[in-house]
Amino acid sequence: MEDFKDKVVIVTGGASGVGRELSKALAYGGAVVVVADINLEGANKTVSEIKAGGASATAAKLDVTKEADFKRLVEKTAREHKRLDMIFNNAGIIVVGDMRDVTIEHFRRIVDVNLWGAINGTMSAYPLMVKQGFGHIVNTASVAGLVPYPTGVPYSTTKHAIVGLSTSLRAEGKGLGVKVSVVCPGNIKSNIYKDGTILKAGWEDIMANLPVQMIETEKAIRKILAGVRKNKAIIVFPSDACLIWMLHRIKPGLLSPIHKKMVGSFRKLRGSK
Repeated sequence: MEDFKDKVVIVTGGASGVGRELSKALAYGGAVVVVADINLEGANKTVSEIKAGGASATAAKLDVTKEADFKRLVEKTAREHKRLDMIFNNAGIIVVGDMRDVTIEHFRRIVDVNLWGAINGTMSAYPLMVKQGFGHIVNTASVAGLVPYPTGVPYSTTKHAIVGLSTSLRAEGKGLGVKVSVVCPGNIKSNIYKDGTILKAGWEDIMANLPVQMIETEKAIRKILAGVRKNKAIIVFPSDACLIWMLHRIKPGLLSPIHKKMVGSFRKLRGSK
């Protein structure tokens, strides 16, 4: 973790799940961490856990859908610490359901949080990093941003957009000293499904019908930070997510049986509700 020692870092979605564990790992590695979340109580709990572990961090309330709020936090952090080394745009939500049950309001909410959250974070940090001549923007997408995710169309839509945002900006930022990476994991053990919007099914049903295995959060954090350390453009894990991505690149139709099974399983759940 020496690579992150004394780095000034903002982590969004730091009140729970991947954001909380990411904040803790960075702080324990010596980074100066700002734990940002719309849930300030949860962000403070993350900070308390970090302090209990012998490190330090600060909490900040942040609604990632608010451009002005994001800009203020980035500018405040850079002003107090004389720079901003990294930002992890990690905050996100999920909507799962048959597209027949999805409303435009579901789309607006998930686009606001997932996509505009990543855009607001990127647009707040990128000009500052260009000016200082260094920095690393890390956006959280998903393997669902690399391959289709039937029954998760709104989620997959936002994650595909985040991949495009990140890989395109990476090519621009390279000559200006700014690194950009996008994290595309498979299913991580977190509360995203439990806290998400599941239409005409329960989150327990979804967990029981996932086509791939779940990865422990601690292992996921190690994979993310290893990828960031190596400045990887796209950080994909675990092995089954890598395999699915590879098959899709070789021939998209190879995933059709998996997609058919996913849709069929979900529609049985939908029909039983």
